[in-house]
Amino acid sequence: MPNLVDSYGRRIDYLRLSVTDRCNYHCCYCRQPGDASCGSQRDFLGHGEMLRLVRLFSELGVRKVRLTGGEPLLRRNLAELAAGIASLPGISDLSLSSNGHLLERLAVPLLAAGVGRVNISLDSLEPENFSRISGGGDLHRVIRGIDAALAAGLSPVKLNMVVMRGINDHEIAGMLDFALARDLDLRFIETMPVGPAGAGSMVHYYPAARILDRIRRHCGSQLLPLHTHPGPGPARYYRAGDSNLKVGVISALSRHFCATCNRVRLTARGDLVLCLGQQDRISLHAALQRDCSDAQIRQEILAAIARKPQRHDFLHGAGQPVTVPMVSLGG
Repeated sequence: MPNLVDSYGRRIDYLRLSVTDRCNYHCCYCRQPGDASCGSQRDFLGHGEMLRLVRLFSELGVRKVRLTGGEPLLRRNLAELAAGIASLPGISDLSLSSNGHLLERLAVPLLAAGVGRVNISLDSLEPENFSRISGGGDLHRVIRGIDAALAAGLSPVKLNMVVMRGINDHEIAGMLDFALARDLDLRFIETMPVGPAGAGSMVHYYPAARILDRIRRHCGSQLLPLHTHPGPGPARYYRAGDSNLKVGVISALSRHFCATCNRVRLTARGDLVLCLGQQDRISLHAALQRDCSDAQIRQEILAAIARKPQRHDFLHGAGQPVTVPMVSLGG
């Protein structure tokens, strides 16, 4: 089986597939107030087009696919699409990222369709604060979705908390206790200057080093690095003392992980995004519209991977700022 390798020797085996850029939440770090998704849903790739492109990626060596958005659970017949992807030869890991709002009723059919793991965004355990951050989200409904994912047997269930200074950094301890009580993996994420707000969003930046200090103070014990966590993902994982709590920290800015990047993103409108921190992308949708053959599209994918940048430039300001909102990039 071929390997998809970029010009820096990194093996690309992970595709984040955005199935929609629509979302029923309006998180402050993902979209500016009043922003709506651009364009028409008619521009979205159809199920058949998505399956074809994922198949071509799998033929080039992609093994892991994550369904993202927007909010992927808003996509009609998502379980049918998931089942099609899970059945593709070579795809060994199908997972989902969600805000959890619709997960209570969809956890079981998604598991049956072949989704194994789920990451759920949870930025606050205070109902009013959660509503402010998410633009009106329902905390209790999200928690029911988390519990439904656990009951269905999705594993692991991971929580993602974007830590923002002055907004939710005081809730780090509470989130640790919540994750420990439910035997959940927990990841704290630094904010990133992506989208129309750009560098303005960094007023609430809270660095990974301070997050780790807060974790140590609350757990009252040393954090033990976990070197056996599978895959070259972005999080550095720790275990808190003798507990079963596994905590990850994603430090996209303060300690970037670009040297081990193994992923690309395909948006709901068919754009192949090579780096979350760079504007460069190509339209695979255009290749589909030109009725290109599988061989021609594989060549376009290979040419794009050869252009994948060495690293993002969030801190240095080189290149063009990423003005596309996170909701349209697949996170």
